[in-house]
Amino acid sequence: MIWKEKYKVGVELIDQQHEELFKRVTEFVETLRSPVEWNEKVDQVNQTLEFMKNYVVTHFRDEEAYQKKIGYEELENHTKIHNDMVQYVSDVAEEYAVKGFDEQLMQQFAGKLLAWLINHVTVEDQKIADYAEKRQVKGNE
Repeated sequence: MIWKEKYKVGVELIDQQHEELFKRVTEFVETLRSPVEWNEKVDQVNQTLEFMKNYVVTHFRDEEAYQKKIGYEELENHTKIHNDMVQYVSDVAEEYAVKGFDEQLMQQFAGKLLAWLINHVTVEDQKIADYAEKRQVKGNE
């Protein structure tokens, strides 16, 4: 999945973070689909899990701060969606720590990350952009 300009919400920091998330998730999916042996994919899996555990928390915090700043009426619901994803990433990381590298777990994780990211940015986050536009709130104030 390649980042597209139409996914922008109009807030430079959030758009940069989204673009980075798309880049990392795409690289992860491509690694898992590559024809190399699974044991050669472990470094990428480890890097992706660590990145996701940290970066989504930072990104969600920044996105929620912006929503609060503009008085976004769906902030509570959006925060719940974020918290559910943070919990999912944490659960996968914990399962991975216990089981070690598990092909099925990582394939499911990659699929959910990709589907969630696309849906979240193109639907949920676009609602924030639409709200800000209607309120004529500038993204970089």
